[in-house]
Amino acid sequence: MYNNKKITVVLPAYNAAKTLTKTIVDLPSLVDDIILVDDGSNDDTSAIARRLNLFVFNHDQNKGYGANQKTCYQLALDRGADIIVMIHPDYQYDPRLIKYLVAFIADNYFDVMLGTRIRSRREALAGGMPLYKYLANRFLTIIENLVSGQNLSEWHTGMRAYKREVLEKIKWQANSDDFVFDSQILFQVVAQGFRIGDIPVPVRYFKEASSINFVQSCKYGWQTLKVAIHYLCQRRYFQR
Repeated sequence: MYNNKKITVVLPAYNAAKTLTKTIVDLPSLVDDIILVDDGSNDDTSAIARRLNLFVFNHDQNKGYGANQKTCYQLALDRGADIIVMIHPDYQYDPRLIKYLVAFIADNYFDVMLGTRIRSRREALAGGMPLYKYLANRFLTIIENLVSGQNLSEWHTGMRAYKREVLEKIKWQANSDDFVFDSQILFQVVAQGFRIGDIPVPVRYFKEASSINFVQSCKYGWQTLKVAIHYLCQRRYFQR
């Protein structure tokens, strides 16, 4: 609880058994509710989550990263969350920084907060981010900022926090079930005039951390560009 707000962390999980416990241990004490949605994992992700006393929901099959987030957000809203923090349970993002994301929203500075891995090129690459991913991230973020009028340092982070009113107003249910969900929801946030802030988070790429491959990255990049063009041409659609 922070500033009389119920803080809920949602974990869109797929084969996160090796990193889940480390993620949960580092969550700050202000978190009131933890929801894990297992998107058809073939390891012990759900069993470990239950041992950690998390609220667990299982998809009967792998539905996709976007579909996983949709279930996460609906469950969080149904369980009375005031601030919803999404973080990947692969320990690529430092959970201890959640308290700062929450504070900026609870103290009414922003409606959405992002944890950005891009503070400098040296730090991003030293943290293990592949060069092609760094370059693609920079290119797509520049395009998205130009199209949207924002000045965010990264649009593609897996660490985000939302005020309840944001998820109640925008139509994220109609978004893609794939990775491009992340870009779609931010353009919706911009279209509705919500305030977005960001803070730097350490870059941690390692063997157990989830990461889409080169082919998936290319597909995601192309889909993201299409969303940006769609937003530029049909901003009123995103407002609806």
